[in-house]
Amino acid sequence: MYGVKKNHMTTQLTIGKLADAAGVNVETIRYYQRRGLLEEPAKPLGGHRRYSTQISKRVRFIKRAQALGFTLTEVGGLLHLAKACACTETRALAARKLELIEQKMLDLAAMKRALGGLVQQCDADSDEGACPIIEVLMRE
Repeated sequence: MYGVKKNHMTTQLTIGKLADAAGVNVETIRYYQRRGLLEEPAKPLGGHRRYSTQISKRVRFIKRAQALGFTLTEVGGLLHLAKACACTETRALAARKLELIEQKMLDLAAMKRALGGLVQQCDADSDEGACPIIEVLMRE
């Protein structure tokens, strides 16, 4: 079209703008770079590193995976599997994570019952003597 120029270059962001676009802080970007989850672009002589807008999608992927309970090491594995289009392996990782979460929920429920019982003992014990919670924790 006459008079209209198309920009075929991808938009480049500073680290601050990338952090804003991804909903994280700059130190998170740097930490992910140190962990090998994000590449650090070359720094031009006398300039600032520039990041592709696509990197913000990767950062959001990392944050969503963490919210589901994946460690950063596991997230690195997921990123590798994403490149390999390995749905079966990804499903296996997610299923294992689900099992771990279910076990953790059982453990937390047991802890809740135990602490609830100790708090009730404390409430029922009107003596100014030893605390039942401390006594239980000091048992050998």
